[in-house]
Amino acid sequence: MAENRIGRIVIVGGGTAGWMSAAMLSRALGPTVAISLVESEAIGTVGVGEASIPQLRNFNAFIGLDEDAFLRATEGTIKLGIEFVDWLAPGHRYMHAFGPVGRPLGVTPFHHYWLDARRRGTASDDFWAWSANALAARAERFGRAASAAGAEPLTWAFHFDAALYARHLRAHAEARGVRRVEGRIVGVDQDGETGFLRAVTLEGERRVEGELFIDCSGFRGLLIEEALKSGYEDWRKWLPMDSAWAVPSRDPAPPVPYTRACARDAGWQWRIPLQHRTGNGHVFSSAWTDKDAAARTLMDNLEGEALAEPRLLTFVTGRRKKSWNRNVVALGLASGFMEPLESTSIHLVQSGLARLLALFPDQGFDPLLAAEFNRQTEQEYACIRDFLVLHYKATQREDTPFWASRKAMEVPESLAERMALFASSGRVFSRDEDLFKESSWVQVLLGQGLSPAAPHPMTAVVADAQVDGWLDDLARIAERTAASLPGHAAFLAGVKAEPEPRLAG
Repeated sequence: MAENRIGRIVIVGGGTAGWMSAAMLSRALGPTVAISLVESEAIGTVGVGEASIPQLRNFNAFIGLDEDAFLRATEGTIKLGIEFVDWLAPGHRYMHAFGPVGRPLGVTPFHHYWLDARRRGTASDDFWAWSANALAARAERFGRAASAAGAEPLTWAFHFDAALYARHLRAHAEARGVRRVEGRIVGVDQDGETGFLRAVTLEGERRVEGELFIDCSGFRGLLIEEALKSGYEDWRKWLPMDSAWAVPSRDPAPPVPYTRACARDAGWQWRIPLQHRTGNGHVFSSAWTDKDAAARTLMDNLEGEALAEPRLLTFVTGRRKKSWNRNVVALGLASGFMEPLESTSIHLVQSGLARLLALFPDQGFDPLLAAEFNRQTEQEYACIRDFLVLHYKATQREDTPFWASRKAMEVPESLAERMALFASSGRVFSRDEDLFKESSWVQVLLGQGLSPAAPHPMTAVVADAQVDGWLDDLARIAERTAASLPGHAAFLAGVKAEPEPRLAG
C-alpha cells in the first residue's frame, strides 16, 4: 500500500560508499523517495580503494555516468588485471587477468585441454598466452575495440582516485535531488520498544528523520554496531593482515593498465597507477612485523618520488554478523572489511545496493527480507574470503616466519574442498554467491603453483592434432587482439582531449 512505502532514506557517511548509495538509490527509486546524506567535513574517509573490478562499469552505466567523463573526473586509468609478484616464490610472477582465458571446447573448459597439451609437450607453459587481457596488459595496450579480424573484446575495470570519484558521484546524486546535510552525528533516536531508528541527531540539536537508514560510517559502524550491537566475525586467523601504510608517489613512466601486488616479508605491497600519481600501500600483519619496519619496506620499494608522508590504517578483516539489522543496512566498511588484494571493497558496496533493491522493504520491514539479505551477504563475503586466503595458502614460500605460517595454516573447509578437487582433477565450480568465477579461480590456482594430477577425461574425446591446431588458433587470436590495440598512454591522451559531455540519464 502506498501509505506504507518507504518515503525517507537517510545515508550516514559520505565517501565512496555513501555517495555510491546516494547515486544508485536516487536513480532506482526516483523522486518519490526523499534521500538525505549526512556527513561531516571534519571526519575523514579511508580513501585508499583506488582499484576496481569490471562490475563497476555496470554500476556507472546504471546511474548514467559517461565512461570517458568518469576517467577524466577521477584521473582514472584502465585495469586489465592484477599482476602478482613473488607470491608463489621469490622471482615468480603471474597475472590474474579479467575475462576468459581461451574458450571451452564443447562443455569442457579450456584449461583442461591446455593441461593435456602441456603434458604432451605441445603447448606453452604460459597459460596466459591465451588471454587477450593478459597480453594487452603486458604490452601496455588498451582499446575498447580491437581492429584485427577475429579479435576478441577485452574485459576491463579502472584505477581511480576514490576521493575524486566520491566528488563526481556527489554532483550526480545532488542533481537527482539528494540532500546533503553537513554535521557531526552525536546521537540516535530509537523506538523504545522495537529498537528501530527514528532519527539521527546532529550537533546544534538538529534531527534528520527517516524510515530506512544506510550506515556508511566506515569501520566505526555508527548505527549498525554502536547503536544496534550487531556483532562482528573476526577472520584474522586466516587473513592476519591488520594494518596498511599508504602513500602516493610520482610515476616516472606512463601508467600501465594493470594493478601490481608484490609479496613482502610479512604482507604485500600494492601499486595502482593513476593519470596524476601512483597509489602505493603496504598491507601487513602487526603480529609478524612492526609498523616502522613496514613503513621502511614501503618507502624503500617506491618506483618514484613520494608525494606525501605515509598514512597508517588499521583494520580487522571480517564481516558484520548482521549487515541488515532492524531498519539499518550497513554498506562498505561498516559492513565488513576484506583486505584490498583483489579490489573487492567497492564492489561489495555495489552488490549490497543491488541486494537491497532486490529485497527493498516497506515500513513493515518483513524480517524475512533482512534474513535473506544477511544470508546472501554472508555467503558472498565467505566466497571472497576463501579466494583471498588461497593466495596465501597455495605458496612454496617458507623463507620468512609469516609465509611459513600461511603455508602451514588450516583453511576454511569450503576452501580446502575446492583446492582438493582442483588438485585431483582440475575441476572448479562456481557457487551461488561467488563473485569470482571459474576463470579467476583457475588463474590463481595455477599461478600459485597448484597443478592438477590429471586433466578432464573428456579431453580424450578430441584427437590430439585437432586440439593442438585449435590451441594454436586461439593463441593467434589473443596475440592479434593485443597487437591491434593502441598504447594505454595513447588511449588516455585521447580521453583527456575529449570535451566534457553532459551527465547522462
